[in-house]
Amino acid sequence: MGYQDGVRSIQGSVDPVSEILSKRPSRKPKRKLSAWNKFVKANSKKKIYQYASGKLKLKKMGIAFRKKKRR
Repeated sequence: MGYQDGVRSIQGSVDPVSEILSKRPSRKPKRKLSAWNKFVKANSKKKIYQYASGKLKLKKMGIAFRKKKRR
């Protein structure tokens, strides 16, 4: 165990242990948004679904979402 461990040598090879440790685990693929989450994302900026403080009127959004699904 010295300076050469994990450092590229003159030939350009890397220590196999450091090569394994340097690979990062792959991330899980992102999940699709649900229909409700898509609705909230699309309508969250609309003034009819916001209080004056900026909070969302989720009850009103839920009613509109259910009416939209019936059509």
